[in-house]
Amino acid sequence: MSKKHVFYLILSVLFFDQLSKFYVKTHFEIGQEWVILSWFKILFIENDGMAWGAKLSDIFSFISDESAKLFLTLFRLVAVLGIGYWLFDSIKKHASKLLTCAIALIFSGALGNIIDSVFYGVIFNHSYGQKATIFAENNYSGLFYGKVVDMLHFPLFSGYFPNWMPYVGGDYFTFFNPVFNIADIAISNGVGLLLLYNSKNATSKQALTENDKSDLE
Repeated sequence: MSKKHVFYLILSVLFFDQLSKFYVKTHFEIGQEWVILSWFKILFIENDGMAWGAKLSDIFSFISDESAKLFLTLFRLVAVLGIGYWLFDSIKKHASKLLTCAIALIFSGALGNIIDSVFYGVIFNHSYGQKATIFAENNYSGLFYGKVVDMLHFPLFSGYFPNWMPYVGGDYFTFFNPVFNIADIAISNGVGLLLLYNSKNATSKQALTENDKSDLE
């Protein structure tokens, strides 16, 4: 996979990710939704933590929310730099197209969410009870303290757990309930391709090993 193709892939993910986030941020209030289909909604939420909305401060009670947020953002920056180096090295060594594409998707998705975490607190005001304004004077947070914008919601079906199920019997549930964004989709697809690459690579190595054994016999 050439540098040009990698660049276009990363640019495409970032463009559509940030375009969707800017649109939702400036046209929706927090919690507002737009029902497109019964199983697909645009639902505006903000996530200032890790996956599924978890926070480091929830895990480590001695860490304040502000410190946890700063640590998470800095960790993401270091991770993006590491993934970026991995991608550069893969292109330089002419690695498999599947591997390069997987790393490029993970990198672009991580970078998309990093932009929110680093800059959104500075360039937007808050979205509670109002539609946010870009470059507002009263920005909602500071540099490195922005929140990640999520909006894609696919409640495919809902219902009640059977009463005979332990702990959750009779409880109402929705599948699929998480709200995510285009950057998250890129990361998920990148991880999926990476697993596929590793699986194919392992199969190829196993086949070569078996052939070597056959030659010795």
